[in-house]
Amino acid sequence: MKQRTPVIVNILVILTILFVVYYMFVQNTSFLSSPYFWGTVVISCILAMIHGAIGDLIENNKFQKLSEAERAAYIAEKKKPYLKSLWESAFKKQSTKEEKDILIDHGFDGIMELDNQLPKWWLGLFWFGVAYCVIYIVAFSFTDFADPGKEYDEEYKTQIASVEEYMKTAPQATQETAAYSADNIAEGQEIFKTNCVSCHMDGGKGGIGPNLTDNYWINQPEPTLFKSIFHVVYNGSPNNPTMVAFGKNGQLTGNDIEKVAAYIYHINQEQSPITPAQGGAAPQGNEAHWEK
Repeated sequence: MKQRTPVIVNILVILTILFVVYYMFVQNTSFLSSPYFWGTVVISCILAMIHGAIGDLIENNKFQKLSEAERAAYIAEKKKPYLKSLWESAFKKQSTKEEKDILIDHGFDGIMELDNQLPKWWLGLFWFGVAYCVIYIVAFSFTDFADPGKEYDEEYKTQIASVEEYMKTAPQATQETAAYSADNIAEGQEIFKTNCVSCHMDGGKGGIGPNLTDNYWINQPEPTLFKSIFHVVYNGSPNNPTMVAFGKNGQLTGNDIEKVAAYIYHINQEQSPITPAQGGAAPQGNEAHWEK
């Protein structure tokens, strides 16, 4: 008789399979707190122990039928540690006598063929791979497991949530700390399109609001252009009540206003002004002489 696998090893294998199956269908480790998972674990362990007890009964019955020599050999094999016997069955080479027992009665060119069994480790990996493939195909076909679109959406939501959480506590630009950066122009343009285009039109050429591309300004509260833009966008205009105080009203954060100010500074200082002949609004206010 061959040495049987200990119950504890069977239980460990079952737990591994259960973990893999639950993880592939639930797609995270939240199942570890589920009573269904632990109920399945308990039931599986009980079944494994029942299976082991039945195996012991069958083994005892077979043992009674062995001869004295066979019993002695079996007892000696039984005393060998399980892992050692597993290692030997997987890697131990056959003796000359064992090779004669499995020698096939044909050969070619002086090479004889042995009827070797496949190594246990190979068979184990093979059947594990087959079982895993079946579970994977079922999980892939009927769940969102390994779905790149689903994984991308979840990762995107997680990143957005982390950004929003950061923005709640991130230090915001103020009148004193705001500074021009070309890196903010692109984002500032998008914020401008959402909040400012209705009055200042596309590209800041002016409409209800003044032309933002020329050098004439109704409000010049600060000595530099960038700081002056930030001040007006944040606090509104004392000369024009329709100009929203985006910062005071909480419609835009200090960092958003810094980006809008960068875009307006860019179209005023780094692009050619849009003249009335090009569809721009006529100059309003006084000519500015900004500090550099």
